[in-house]
Amino acid sequence: MIYRELGRTGWKVSAVSFGAWAIGAAWGPVDADESLKALHKAVDLGVNFFDTADVYGDGHSERLLAQLKRERSEKIIIATKAGRRLDPHVDAGYTAENLTAFIDRSLQNLKAETLDLLQLHCPPIDVYYRPELFAALDDLVQQGKIHYYGVSVERVEEALKAIEYPNVQTVQIIYNIFRQRPADLFFGEAKRRQVGILARLPLSSGMLTGKLTKQSQFSPEDHRAFNRHGERFDRGETFSGVDYETGLQAVEELRASVPAGMTLTQFALRWILMNDAVTCAIPGAKRPEQVEENVRAADFPPLPEPAMRAVAELYRERIRPLVHPYW
Repeated sequence: MIYRELGRTGWKVSAVSFGAWAIGAAWGPVDADESLKALHKAVDLGVNFFDTADVYGDGHSERLLAQLKRERSEKIIIATKAGRRLDPHVDAGYTAENLTAFIDRSLQNLKAETLDLLQLHCPPIDVYYRPELFAALDDLVQQGKIHYYGVSVERVEEALKAIEYPNVQTVQIIYNIFRQRPADLFFGEAKRRQVGILARLPLSSGMLTGKLTKQSQFSPEDHRAFNRHGERFDRGETFSGVDYETGLQAVEELRASVPAGMTLTQFALRWILMNDAVTCAIPGAKRPEQVEENVRAADFPPLPEPAMRAVAELYRERIRPLVHPYW
């Protein structure tokens, strides 16, 4: 496993970490025992950073991670998020009072005295223009409720605004072969300010595993079935905002660039790690074998230059016009 510095926290985290959305909700049925086995497999393989949120299974994901910590002696860092419990999810709901209540609930779920890393959960853009809210987060650090804080964003513009606040330690942003805009400007700025970058949805909702087909079926509670066009949340969360058929065609083109002995999943994750501005990728997994495939991506050498050029060309010709202006 490769470990990289997480912002200015002093923590070194696994370059391939664990995103816990899939074991919480919105990715079809989950089995708690199997999810816990997947979490243990991640620790066995050197993963020390886990990303979750208070709304993933209404706290189910956080509670599983609390159990993991009880059962392991290794140092485990847990990042959670707050804000999406608001209904309606609007700028005015982001208050010190509401955030404190959400944090207290996460502390209870995680059986912790202090949250390692608290992230605002894709808030409305106006939130980033309220310095008083970030001052409230500083107060929560002083109170001992959180060690550090960051943001999870939808758009590059939000990420650039967020890192103007000096105590934002991390930005979680969608970055994968189908979503390359963050590398244009934001990564350089984040690196200059020593802000950690968590690459979320690194496999584009499973599209970049190469395991989906025209015949693939998704259960009604899976966002890939109900959010193709942004019916429930930002459409960029589902298949990176790329049309399903277009995604399948692009994946078929990618296969020719995958080095021998590597799966497409591992290729997609290793591609992300080629950018040293990225702290870690946080792919999800429900089963131990998925965890192992993901984590082994960190063991491969750098991708060959022809493969990198092929990805750049594919993005430029097929994907960029569909997504680049939006996120």
